[in-house]
Amino acid sequence: MTKTTKPKKKTPLALVASDPWLEPVEQEIENRLDRYKTRLKQIEDEYGSLTKFADAYNYFGIHYDKKAHGWYYREWAPEVYGMFLIGEFNDWNHTANPLQRRENGIWELFLDESTYKDRFVHNSKIKVLVNAPNGWKERIPVWATRVVQNDSTKDFSGQLWFPEKPFSWKGDFFKTGNLDQLMIYETHVGMSTERLGVGTYLEFAEDILPRIKDAGYNAIQIMAIAEHPYYGSFGYHVANFFAPSSRSGTPEELKYLIKKAHEMGIAVIMDIVHSHTVKNIHEGLNEFDGSDHHYTHPGHRGDHPAWDSKLFDYGKTEVLQFLLSNLKYWLKEYHFDGFRFDGVTSMMYVHHGMLAFDSREKFFSEGVEWDGITYLQLANTLIHRIKKDVISIAEDVSGMPGLCRPIFEGGIGFDYRLAMGIPDFWIKLLKEKRDEEWNMDEIWNTLTDRMYGVGTIAYAESHDQALVGDKTIAFWLMDKEMYFHMHKDDPNFVIERGLALHKMIRFITATLGGQAYLNFMGNEFGHPEWIDFPREGNGWSHQYARRQWSLRDNPDLKYQYFAEWDKAMVKFISDFQVLNAGIGDLIKSDDWNKTLIFEKAGLTFVFNFHINQSLPDYEFFVPEAGEYKIILNSDAQDFGGHDRVDQSVSYISQLNPETGRHFIKAYVPNRTALVFDMVK
Repeated sequence: MTKTTKPKKKTPLALVASDPWLEPVEQEIENRLDRYKTRLKQIEDEYGSLTKFADAYNYFGIHYDKKAHGWYYREWAPEVYGMFLIGEFNDWNHTANPLQRRENGIWELFLDESTYKDRFVHNSKIKVLVNAPNGWKERIPVWATRVVQNDSTKDFSGQLWFPEKPFSWKGDFFKTGNLDQLMIYETHVGMSTERLGVGTYLEFAEDILPRIKDAGYNAIQIMAIAEHPYYGSFGYHVANFFAPSSRSGTPEELKYLIKKAHEMGIAVIMDIVHSHTVKNIHEGLNEFDGSDHHYTHPGHRGDHPAWDSKLFDYGKTEVLQFLLSNLKYWLKEYHFDGFRFDGVTSMMYVHHGMLAFDSREKFFSEGVEWDGITYLQLANTLIHRIKKDVISIAEDVSGMPGLCRPIFEGGIGFDYRLAMGIPDFWIKLLKEKRDEEWNMDEIWNTLTDRMYGVGTIAYAESHDQALVGDKTIAFWLMDKEMYFHMHKDDPNFVIERGLALHKMIRFITATLGGQAYLNFMGNEFGHPEWIDFPREGNGWSHQYARRQWSLRDNPDLKYQYFAEWDKAMVKFISDFQVLNAGIGDLIKSDDWNKTLIFEKAGLTFVFNFHINQSLPDYEFFVPEAGEYKIILNSDAQDFGGHDRVDQSVSYISQLNPETGRHFIKAYVPNRTALVFDMVK
C-alpha cells in the first residue's frame, strides 16, 4: 500500500489565532498582508529600500547643489504643457525661467549661482506659473517648505528659506522610549495664547510648555502644523504639506519649540492629515497638473462629501512617495516623535466610515479602500524604521480588526488607537440622562470594551468636543452658571455638581479607558465655552479662539480646583503605573447606590456617583488582607470638595468566611472618587 501523508494544516495568522471571530475572514486578512508585501517589494526593487523611496523631499522642490553650484527646482506634473518659476528673484517675469520636461512627468529647472546668487535669496517670494489643461495658473510649488500669506492681498506665496545659520539640533538626545506611560496634552499653538490673536511657536515654548510640564503631561500632540489657507479649519484642510504654518512663526521657531519640549522630557506628536487635502486651486495641490487625477482620485471618488475636500489616490506610486516622504521629512527635519493620523476611517473605506460596521464583511470586503490600508501599513513600517520608538496613533471609529497589531501578524501596524467611543458616551450620558439614571455596568463596560493588547488612548474629551456646535464636559455640566458663580466664596449647587462630576469622569476615564491618556488644552481646568475660530459670522474675532490661563491662575476662582485635581490625578497615575496595569478587575457594580469599585495596579478604586446618597460603613472586597488607607480623594478641600473623609483613618481588612475574601468598610461620600492602598 502506498502511504499517503496528510497535508499540513496551515498555521493561522497571529491576528486570527488571537481572535476566533476573525476565522471566517482569515483569507481576506491574508490578502491584506499579501498586498502590503507585494507593494513593499515593488518599492524596494525599484528604489532600493522604503526609506530611500521616502527621500523624495530631498529631490523635488528647491535644493542647492554644491557640485553644480546652483539650485534645482523639480516638480512631478505629467499633464502640464509648460511651467515657469516666477518670483521676486526675476521681478515676477512669466517667461524668464522655464522648466524643462524630463522623464516620467518630472519637470526641472536649474538656476546657476553665478547669475542668481544675489537675487535667489532667503525670504524671497516665489510661485510657479503652470500652463495646463485647466488654463494658465500661478501656483505654489507642491514641495514648498515655507509658505506665507500677504497681509494686504491675503494670497499665499512660496518663500525661499535659506537661513544663514540653520537650526542646530546639537544636544537633542530625547528618546520617546524612555517614557514609561503616555500622558498626552493635545494642543493648538495658534489658540494657546490668552491675547486676542494667533499664538506663536516662541510664545508656546516659553509660556505654555512650562504649564504642561508642571501639569505632569509627558507628551504634546500639536494640531494645525502643516500650512492651511483657512485658519478656521483647525488645520485639517492642508494645502502645503511640507510647510509649517507661518501664522505662528518660522521653521526655526517651531524647531526651537520641539527641542525645548525635549529638554523638558516631553515628546512631540504631530497631528498629520494624509486623509484628504483642500480643494483650493491657488494654494493647494489640487489639479496642479491641470487634471482632476493628479494627486487625487478623478471624478466623484476624489471628493469627500462631508469634508468638502479632495481624496488622495493611494494606488499611485507618486502619491505614495509624496506622503511617505512627508512623514520622513517631519521626523528627520523637525524631530517629531510621532504622528496622530487624522481621518484613518475615511482612508480605509470608500464610504469614509459613514456606514454601520455591523458585520465582519463590512471590515474586509464591502467598501474597503485597499490602497489606503496598504498606505497606512507602509507608513507605519517606514516611521518605525526611521525612529524605532516613534509613536503612531490612529483616529478610527470603525474598530478595524488588527489596527494596532504588527503587520506581520495581519495587522496595520499602529501603536495606539483613540478610544473615540468614550467621549461620545460621556456626552450622550450628559445630554440624554439624569444623574440618577446613570448605569454602573454601562460605565464599566464602555470604559473596558477593548481587545487585550490593543494600544488604546482614553480621553473624556478632545478638541472635537470643544469646537463650536458642541460643548466641553465642563460646559455640559455647568453651562451659563460658569459666568457668574466660579468665585470660591460663591456656593452654587450647579457648579458644585459640575466640579464633582468633572473630576470623577476624567479620573475614571483615565484609570480604566486605556494604556494612555489624552487631554485637550485647557479642559483640565474646565475652560469655559466652545472654540469658535475667527470667521465672517463672528466679525473675525479671536475672543473664543484662545485659552484664558488667567482663570486657572486666579487663586480666588474654582478653576484652580479643577486644575489641581488634574495635576494630582496625572501624578498619581504616573507614580502607580496605572496605565500599564491592564484593564482592571471589577469588584462591585452597585447600581442602587450608583457605586462602582474595581482593583487595578494593586489599588482599590471607589466611585460613588449618587446624587445625594453617601454610604457609611460601605463594605467592599480588597485584593488581600492588610491595613488600608485612602491615598487620593476627590472630595478633599484642595480640590474643591467638602472634606467629608478623614484620610488619616486606617481600615483593617476582615475575612468573609463564605467567600474566603477580605473586605473593608469605609465611609464613601456621594459624588466622590477614592483610592485605597494597602500600607501594611
